[in-house]
Amino acid sequence: MESTTDDQQHTVMFDSDNIQQTGGGTHDSSSRWQKATYDAKSIRQKITFSGRKFDVKTLPVDLYRVYETLKIRSGEEYALTNVFMIRTAIELHRAWHNTLLTAKILQQLKDKFQVRMTWELGVIKLKFHVEDGSHELQYKVPYDYDSEFQDLYMRIAIAYLDEHITVHQGLIYQDETKAGKHTAKTGLFIRAFPGRLVVYPFEAATCAVIFFGGDWYDFGVTALTGFVSGLIEYLLVTIGGSAKLMVDVIVGVSTGLIASLFYRYDGEHTCLPAVFLGTLYWFFYGTAFVLGILEIISGELQTGVVRFLAVAVKTFILSLGTSFGMQIVLDSPKEVWFDTVGNCGTIDLSVQWWRIPLYLACSASALAQYRFPHVDYWRGLSVQLVGYEVQYQVFLFLRTRHSQDLQDTAAANLLGAIGAVVFAAIMSYFVESITYYYHARVLQRHKGKFSPFGEFCYKMSEIYIRITNCLGFGKKNDVVYLRMAAKLKEQREEMENPAHSRTEIMLTLEEEIVFIEAIVQAEDLNIWALLMPTLYQLVPGSLIARLWFNTIFLPPLDSECKVIDGTDYNFVKPVQSASHAVFESLLVTAVSLALGTLIGFGVVEYGTYILTKLFCCKNENQQITSDPNASADSIGTINLRKSSRNFFSHTINENNPSSDLYTIDENDPASDSERNTEDTNVNEEAGFDDDNITETNNDLLQPLL
Repeated sequence: MESTTDDQQHTVMFDSDNIQQTGGGTHDSSSRWQKATYDAKSIRQKITFSGRKFDVKTLPVDLYRVYETLKIRSGEEYALTNVFMIRTAIELHRAWHNTLLTAKILQQLKDKFQVRMTWELGVIKLKFHVEDGSHELQYKVPYDYDSEFQDLYMRIAIAYLDEHITVHQGLIYQDETKAGKHTAKTGLFIRAFPGRLVVYPFEAATCAVIFFGGDWYDFGVTALTGFVSGLIEYLLVTIGGSAKLMVDVIVGVSTGLIASLFYRYDGEHTCLPAVFLGTLYWFFYGTAFVLGILEIISGELQTGVVRFLAVAVKTFILSLGTSFGMQIVLDSPKEVWFDTVGNCGTIDLSVQWWRIPLYLACSASALAQYRFPHVDYWRGLSVQLVGYEVQYQVFLFLRTRHSQDLQDTAAANLLGAIGAVVFAAIMSYFVESITYYYHARVLQRHKGKFSPFGEFCYKMSEIYIRITNCLGFGKKNDVVYLRMAAKLKEQREEMENPAHSRTEIMLTLEEEIVFIEAIVQAEDLNIWALLMPTLYQLVPGSLIARLWFNTIFLPPLDSECKVIDGTDYNFVKPVQSASHAVFESLLVTAVSLALGTLIGFGVVEYGTYILTKLFCCKNENQQITSDPNASADSIGTINLRKSSRNFFSHTINENNPSSDLYTIDENDPASDSERNTEDTNVNEEAGFDDDNITETNNDLLQPLL
């Protein structure tokens, strides 16, 4: 970050190692996020941009009508900010379906730009109440987990929030992101079909062995059923319309059919549960169970319960479809289901050297399904491995003590989630500390040389970018900007030289696109982009499938028989086996993972606070802004916004008057509108909103471009 203060006599400079406060200041050590130069403008503020405008005619008809009304009432900037917020919410919701965190970034944008908007973020349907309810926009947004888009849209929103880009630049960058202009070539290959077909068999086969007790024979069978499931989804999605509604049941039928054929005609040694659960693993959406529990814990009961039930029904459809496939091939599907259990668990993973490599291969396929950027795979795999190993080792340690209860499961999942969150936060801190030097150099946020450590970090970052680009994992524009950086540095020196004729720095259209990408990419990687695939690997998506299979194929009742003293009679008492307590195990696993996630973020939040108080000395009231005419944000305000984006601290269904940065200005007429928001919502519910304009968009796949 960079800016100049209103008081030019009191300049604050952050170098690579110390805070230097001129005019009688002090020298103190600082953390990475304090290291920025405030005594001079960065190259971003020296460039004369072309003034490209976002084409509002590309907006959907309903959103365009609202934009035109807002433009007349409050000006173009305010109208476009409303458009930006709605588009950001829709794409974040599509990419991660984490309503609590989507609401957080919306609230920060609303507070920053004083937008008069409220929202309702449901499981599928989103509602936006614009101008205190005078307009209502509704959208249906389907699941489509996408870590890359989740991270990019968060970075764009943060860049606009921190005034690093304009609203026009942000909206244009969103369009370019949807068009794939900011995705690496390898990422584009697996982003959509037919490239994604290579992921399905790989993920299904590795999951069958590492999670569900399959052997290498089951590995091959599951690879085939996984490939067929991918083909079916590709075909039905391509057809579109009502055909998409049949994906789950047809995938289930094909999986049951193919696996049963192998069981019947190839020696009856197939582990059917491993094949079924491995193939359907991606279709279960197990992450939604944990998100549902998180929403319930956070007070969003309706959204959490609906999400939980919706995914349970989806899983039942998959399980029932699989049983239909078994019926087509097998004479007695129920007997085969229980007989095939003896074919499972023949490999003791705890003594196999390849357990961790196989898990990493499975995790890599999960990252591919989540469209995680290849250049950051090492970060995603590291977090997944830590969560898995903590979960696995704790479970092995406790399972002998808790053979008749589920406390071992609860403890393993709780500590696994905590370990993953804490490790992700620590790793993100160190990665951001290293990449700071690269961004500070290429964006000219720092003058002169860094310390030897800083120069080393910059060089390593540059080498990493060049290597990953050569391998096809990185973005071509990263290397293009490295060449541009030297040119921009030379032009800046010419402009600041009184003897030189240069008066401005102009970029071509292509150079401007590359430069804006460099600014957005300088924002930190969102930690939830790392955690969503990790939770996916830990969550109980398969447990709910086991529950439904036990509903379809009722297990035999275990009993305990005792002789009644003094008689010839026996007392038979039904006993619930721990192996059949699937529903209980599902709840224990989902709730413990949700609690572990919350506790992990609590550890990170309060641990950071304590360490900051002990080792960091900063002037949090120092005002910073890239625009001398704009309202300034303090360092403390920006840090508060940054840290709070990962936590669930306010409702998703209405404006929260006690949000992180929310204040009411008694002299601001907009504040009166904010205070009347709740009354407006009550009037709407009572039916007294005849003057409201309701705009509805029910197209499930309509891109907001």
